[in-house]
Amino acid sequence: MAKNISLGYGSGYWGSGPPANALEAIQEADRLGFDSVWTAEAYGSDALTPLAWWGSQTKNIRLGTSIMQMGARTPAATAMAAMTMDHLSGGRFILGLGASGPQVVEGWYGQPYEKPLARTREYVDIIRSIVRRDKPVNYHGKFYNMPIEGGTGLGKPLKSTVHPFRPDIPIFLGAEGPKNVALSAEICDGWLPLFFSPKEDAYYRQCLNEGFAKSGEANKADRFEIAATVSIIVGDDVEKCANMMRPMLALYAGGMGARGTNFHFEVFARMGYEDVALKVQDLYLAGKKDEAAASIPLSMVEDVALVGPIEKIRDDMAKWRESCITTFLVSGPAQVLSKYAEIIHG
Repeated sequence: MAKNISLGYGSGYWGSGPPANALEAIQEADRLGFDSVWTAEAYGSDALTPLAWWGSQTKNIRLGTSIMQMGARTPAATAMAAMTMDHLSGGRFILGLGASGPQVVEGWYGQPYEKPLARTREYVDIIRSIVRRDKPVNYHGKFYNMPIEGGTGLGKPLKSTVHPFRPDIPIFLGAEGPKNVALSAEICDGWLPLFFSPKEDAYYRQCLNEGFAKSGEANKADRFEIAATVSIIVGDDVEKCANMMRPMLALYAGGMGARGTNFHFEVFARMGYEDVALKVQDLYLAGKKDEAAASIPLSMVEDVALVGPIEKIRDDMAKWRESCITTFLVSGPAQVLSKYAEIIHG
């Protein structure tokens, strides 16, 4: 797929507080012409507040959530936030959504997790209806009812008091499984993959094409965006660079979700690392985090990240450029962003 590759900046999750020098890095990304900046949320800091705070001090860069948790807000609350952000940013907002997993949705947000694909479809339908603002919302699905049936009986269909800055705010979907990836292509404007691997490119293209075919929109693939997080760690020693990635891969492959219900585990299993992922999961859930990280082979790191000397990374970039990705999301301090841009653009 010959195309221009855009650059985005991912601010990442907060630890005990805001990431150091995040504003400096975001402003540098804006100055360098990066296309977008992204915030995230799980069960700590929210995605909207930092994005509004930092985004207010930028000029051109698009502002995206990667991702807003659907379990955290009703569709109406999400639509209200999206329209507000779009107005305040002058039309720079991207609404990135995700279903997360049952541990977070049920454990933190106290919401049911059943049938996430069908729930996502309804959620996006309602948001688009609210943002279009062409009629009062009267929606009765399996998961969402507006107005709610029952209650006091006083609820009535309403239309947003705010006229949207744009009636078609772009919606991206965070997705890992094949049905979710296809759903993103069918009903959304972009896909936010996690742990994308170029060797899985044909598999993901097939999933996307299934969604495009169901969308009813001719040539949707031409405008569809795929913004993937790509970790870049430059250093002379490849193994030492890989060691900086191994703890995170161990956490996601082995420590997130419950045994048998870990969507990140399934991603690595599809790549051919099921035996590795099983070992990592056993060690991680037994509290042996260091051993779990050490058991991850270099090949698994190299499949999802760019590590090692700059010349090696430039060579490895070739297969990433040929993949379906349209935007590379990088992270790091302000001083490395120009080098990352040079690497990605060749």
